[in-house]
Amino acid sequence: MPDGLVSAVEPSHAPLLARPYYRETGTSPIVTSLAHVPEALDVAMPFIACVLSPSAIPARTKELVIVRTSALLECRYCVQSHSVAALDSDVTAEEVRALRGQLPWTEVFEREDERALLAWTDAVAGARGGICAETGERMRAHHGEAAVVELTLLCSATMMLNRYCTALELPTSPGTLQRLAAEELL
Repeated sequence: MPDGLVSAVEPSHAPLLARPYYRETGTSPIVTSLAHVPEALDVAMPFIACVLSPSAIPARTKELVIVRTSALLECRYCVQSHSVAALDSDVTAEEVRALRGQLPWTEVFEREDERALLAWTDAVAGARGGICAETGERMRAHHGEAAVVELTLLCSATMMLNRYCTALELPTSPGTLQRLAAEELL
């Protein structure tokens, strides 16, 4: 019986096209589930890597977007996995709680660029239709056009992954759960 809706494709059973995405140290449930359709895996993983990998945007900033988006979409797997990644990217446990909606982020985050980013993230991931002009202007005032595009793409890709991970009920690794428990974030 699988941990989630579909079973993980074990390395020994991975199709040839999927094998490059498996690592000796372990592979994420996203990879092991996408391996059921290796043609999709071969397209999805480079896209995901491009959006989530290091860039001119600091890792802390990216994790603010990912954790906040994942909390808004109620993706347990992504909230848990990226809460740990956020902690490793200099986001405090209190800030993680705020991103997750356990504290008001408007009271925890003081930097105006981060407040503009979180308002933008809430508008992109937590609302429908267009985004009010004031939120867009505030975002542009603190982030250049390239950053606005990259951060919006990050938020949108996170939304896609949130739905994927939630629908398939992907399991969180025991190590991640242990770290969250140690940080009192479970």
